Amino acid sequence: MSEIIRKDISEEWAHSGIIKAGDYCFLSYCVGNIEGTVEEQINGAFDQMESRLAQFGLTLENVVQMDCLFRDVWNIPIMEKVIKERFKGKYPVRKSIQTEFADKGGEKGLKFQADAVAYCG
Repeated sequence: MSEIIRKDISEEWAHSGIIKAGDYCFLSYCVGNIEGTVEEQINGAFDQMESRLAQFGLTLENVVQMDCLFRDVWNIPIMEKVIKERFKGKYPVRKSIQTEFADKGGEKGLKFQADAVAYCG
């Protein structure tokens, strides 16, 4: 059995930002630029995702699955534009979900979050 490695641990939130288990890495709560535009927040989330993946020598091209959470799901075309710019044609499977975020900024705060699975075998 492979070792399970947890990194980017938050004791305050009681979660790990990335976990390597076997041939896969699992990423949660990738967010960034929280008070920016939707496009800035999507780029910020992918910046954080890249940073976490780099801890295991991986890139966005290793991402095979994403769950993308939006305050307004009609912003999917903005995310698709950013994915085309950043994933270099190595697109993951994904689903998009609209949700109300429990963010202290309310409607002016968090607009996008991504969770992901990356292949690291």
